Amino acid sequence: MSNDRTGMSSGEDSASDAKAAVTAGGPSRRQVIGMVAAAVATVAVPATAAAANTTGRTAPATVSATGVAARSRQLLATGTLFIGTYTSGGGTGIGLASYDTGTGAITGTGTLQGVGDPSYLAAHPDGGTLYAVNERQDGGVTAIALGENGDHTVLGTRGTGGSSPCHLSVHPGGRWLLSANYGSGDVAVHPIEASGALGERTDLVTHSEPAPGPGQNGPHAHQIVTSPDGAHVLAVDLGTDSVYTYRLDETAGTLTRVSYARLPAGAGPRHLVFHPSGRFAYLANELNNTIAVCAYDPDSGTLTPGEPLSTGAGGAGDSFPSQPVITGNGAFVYLANRGHNSLSRFAVEDSGAALRLLDTVPVGGDYPRQLALSPDGTLLFAANQRSNAVSVFHVDQDSGELASAGDPFASPVAVCVLPL
Repeated sequence: MSNDRTGMSSGEDSASDAKAAVTAGGPSRRQVIGMVAAAVATVAVPATAAAANTTGRTAPATVSATGVAARSRQLLATGTLFIGTYTSGGGTGIGLASYDTGTGAITGTGTLQGVGDPSYLAAHPDGGTLYAVNERQDGGVTAIALGENGDHTVLGTRGTGGSSPCHLSVHPGGRWLLSANYGSGDVAVHPIEASGALGERTDLVTHSEPAPGPGQNGPHAHQIVTSPDGAHVLAVDLGTDSVYTYRLDETAGTLTRVSYARLPAGAGPRHLVFHPSGRFAYLANELNNTIAVCAYDPDSGTLTPGEPLSTGAGGAGDSFPSQPVITGNGAFVYLANRGHNSLSRFAVEDSGAALRLLDTVPVGGDYPRQLALSPDGTLLFAANQRSNAVSVFHVDQDSGELASAGDPFASPVAVCVLPL
């Protein structure tokens, strides 16, 4: 099976029919693209039985001051990288790698097997657990305890109650996992136990209104995130051209809708990212190939989209923006453009209220599905789905300019990259 964020088709994953979410003439969400997974030399890391260790977090042994200093230098020099994929489309599991924080060079260290179609990844705030969606008809979310030496333990999988979950995030308090089911157009909540494992689902909310946009067969939840102040949860829905705002009951784990924002019909909103101030967000519209600056009221949770702006990657139907990211200081926004195969760089102006397109640069791959900045903001990673590779760029801290860090790292059906 071949997979693609704008469409999908396979005998195994019958969610394909539910996920053909495009306007006439556009690509299907995970359309067959005839790709052959790149041959990557990796060491398979089988999923360890959860019963062996439910925490995966043991206290480190006492070491000398010299040992601590040596380890600190090592931590500063390298970071950890996880790469999401479609196991039903040519991937073999979650890619495991390290990266040089200075040069950006990636070194593969293995593959975590036993997690089906882990197309999106997120880490717990304490760094001890990795969470992955299982983007299949019978959707699930999987928890993985991270071992210090790469001895990772799969803690188990819980059903999302919907089909084809494509995004998840951990609530800042670390007690709740939020997920978005693209195929069924709903969002789910799961409790996170002390071990990092997931409990039974506590809520499932369907985006039943407004009516689907042009060419859509229903709602298609594409992202779910928490506002910077932790007060509200926002869900972006491509199918209804809307962004929904919820309050999360942190005791019961239930969502209550407080408002929703409408985008122009056929915009196809996909992902947003907040400005550090928490008063603006930048929303990528997949189907009309635009990005919008949205005002955000932290008190009410109301999101107010502004006029759509050009991505610099042609018009609607020429390219399909996937993910925006923002620098830690809020000075620059980057946007991945699938089809145009480029990265747009925007200057953030007027204290977050405006974006100005500076340039676009080639991504160095085909169909950049997702972007992520390194924790220190000096590197930008791009997962290129169709070219089976991860591109890396140095980020100039003053100008925001991007410079390639070298040849892309081969990784089969790379659709998500998570640098830690």
